[in-house]
Amino acid sequence: MILRNLMIAASATALMAAGASAETLRWARAGDSLTLDPHAQNEGPTSALAHQIMETLVMRDHSGALVPSLATEWAPSEENPNIWVFKLREGVTFHDGAEFDSEDVVFSLNRAMTPDSDYKELLASVKEVRAPDKYTVEIETDGPNPIMPNNLTNMFMMDKGWAEANNAVKVQDYEGGEDTFAAKNANGTGPYKVVSREPDVKTVLALNENYWGKDEFPLAVTEIIYTPIQNAATRVAALLSGEVDFIQDVPVQDLERVASADGLDVRTAPQNRVIFFGLNMGDADLANDNVDGKNPLSDVRVRQAMSKAINRDAIKQVVMRGQSAPAGMIAPPFVNGWDEGMDSSSTTDIEGAKALMAEAGYPDGFTIQLDCPNDRYINDEAICQAAVGMLAQIGITVNLDAKPKAQHFPLINNLETDFYMLGWGVPTYDSEYIFNFLAHTKGEKYGSWNGTRYSNPELDAKIQGLASETNLPERDKQIAEIWQVVQDEQLYIPIHHQVLNWGMKSNVGTVVEPEDSPKIKYFTLN
Repeated sequence: MILRNLMIAASATALMAAGASAETLRWARAGDSLTLDPHAQNEGPTSALAHQIMETLVMRDHSGALVPSLATEWAPSEENPNIWVFKLREGVTFHDGAEFDSEDVVFSLNRAMTPDSDYKELLASVKEVRAPDKYTVEIETDGPNPIMPNNLTNMFMMDKGWAEANNAVKVQDYEGGEDTFAAKNANGTGPYKVVSREPDVKTVLALNENYWGKDEFPLAVTEIIYTPIQNAATRVAALLSGEVDFIQDVPVQDLERVASADGLDVRTAPQNRVIFFGLNMGDADLANDNVDGKNPLSDVRVRQAMSKAINRDAIKQVVMRGQSAPAGMIAPPFVNGWDEGMDSSSTTDIEGAKALMAEAGYPDGFTIQLDCPNDRYINDEAICQAAVGMLAQIGITVNLDAKPKAQHFPLINNLETDFYMLGWGVPTYDSEYIFNFLAHTKGEKYGSWNGTRYSNPELDAKIQGLASETNLPERDKQIAEIWQVVQDEQLYIPIHHQVLNWGMKSNVGTVVEPEDSPKIKYFTLN
């Protein structure tokens, strides 16, 4: 069996033991984690907090490399290529002292495949998860799955006994408004354990003194105080005043102000995330427009016209202050299947857009509502406001409804929005992840974030076939074919690739990583 990077990459080569005195990191960002249930919401800030508390079989370090975590090695079975075999790390305990073993992995992965799980698409090809012994797990898929380990980097492990004792076997139905014990409590194997949790106010974590990696990671931070601060000016003021040590989302208008402040740094990197608009093209009629009896978004010419009306360069310069890269496809450049030609295909053409609107039968436009988050993406509401003005140029009157992400995301999942903003990161670094969630027909195993109502059985079959295609050139060819359909149908209106700007005290040692998911066990404090 192939040993996969047993030592944790370059960022952990200068190993440091945790200091004797408490070292607190006061961490803030615009929005809070939506839930502590590790399988209920596949959402960036939710996963970022979870990574401090819980762990996955494999993970990505701050360079984006795939490295061991609760599994030390993994490879396809020599006897059966449909089976991935994972060897587990021995001697690991949960925060309550319970031992971690293969039974917990089988439980966690089966839990993550249930209907309320927001991670089920990543395991859609799995036929069975089993434990031949205490420290071995086999994942059998429907045909060989060449990227199964990539699908597990945010697949958190729970303690089966803890879940059973606390009525947490079932995944929280977040979209349905359910509240559960697992939504507010956690028992992980991670470097930090929950001391207190006040949703949307403050979460306090303390160092796990029994952490298996205490001799492998710096673990310089012994206490984390995590505070969501939605207001951008307040968030920056907290950093400038020393009230917080680290913020993930420095507003673009304040970059120079923070960078020039004594004792503060701004660290920047491209993010593995695209911002775009989704459109309800599938319903016969829309709930939030002024066109009776038909759906203007069902006409591809209308969707194309709306894309042509968006001036991405203006958004980059005026709204984002240069801190974005205009996008023509909903895949970041990090991702296998990204195509430079497709990504540069979005052009602004108001006259061409008007002609398409007239050709589609809407020369005078129509009225529609745009649902937008105001605490999730960089300048999300401001981007939506800019789009309102741009779409007005082709006769589309847009009523903007911006609200916190906790209220916004269920609109997409519950198919209660006709026109919406969404951002998408790709932790697998492969297009299959995008297709499974955003292009496949919404159903039991796929399409949970596909709010477009688009359904194409032929395309669905192609998407599902990617999971078992081991001829990588052929797989890449199929990915390109799927992208061509997505582009031709204008399933989404891409806006831009985000740029990350982390602000922090100069003594905080870390690099900005493309997932925007800091792993604080790697941090140093100098």
